[in-house]
Amino acid sequence: MTGKTHVGIGVMATVILSEYLPVDLSIVSLVACAFSSILPDIDHPNSIINKYILPVKNKAVKASIYITLGVFLYVLNYFYFDEVYLKAVGIFLVLIGVSSHRNGITHSLTGLLCFTGVYGYMALTYGWKESILPFTIGYGAHLIGDMFTARGIALFFPFRKKRYKMPLTFSVGTWWGNLIEGLIISGGLIYLTWRLPIILSKLK
Repeated sequence: MTGKTHVGIGVMATVILSEYLPVDLSIVSLVACAFSSILPDIDHPNSIINKYILPVKNKAVKASIYITLGVFLYVLNYFYFDEVYLKAVGIFLVLIGVSSHRNGITHSLTGLLCFTGVYGYMALTYGWKESILPFTIGYGAHLIGDMFTARGIALFFPFRKKRYKMPLTFSVGTWWGNLIEGLIISGGLIYLTWRLPIILSKLK
């Protein structure tokens, strides 16, 4: 799925679940949700995030930059900050560098737990507690969304490399896939517009 579709699904899921779960809607929460909705695709050189990070969009450059950043952050934290979450971020950057798209940690339940854990620790440290659940919803919605694509995801990586997908899937980039993603975005915009008064009343 495209990044826009993932963001739309993540935000829509957060708004819907806010009516049934203790989800506090705020600007910080929605930004966290939008970010986590595209975070799993950080393992792809052409993802939205890497569009602003990588000077050249290929696997070798992605691996070099993320491994270098991860080692640098880990060493910097060791000598100057000694923060648990910075150490974890350094390790994850290295893992992202060596991961291939949908065959690594980011598109798995392990990635969901690890990235949510790191973000949760950071959020509690800086007073963003209300954004932890929206972050989790956004990340989880991305994984579920990709399970509706023909490639599926290695859900239980690194314990199992088997790809899992839903019974009904579509191929990303085909006219059929583009139509489905367009309908998802359109439906999401209609729903969010319909619920806008409630959303605005909940925003903090």
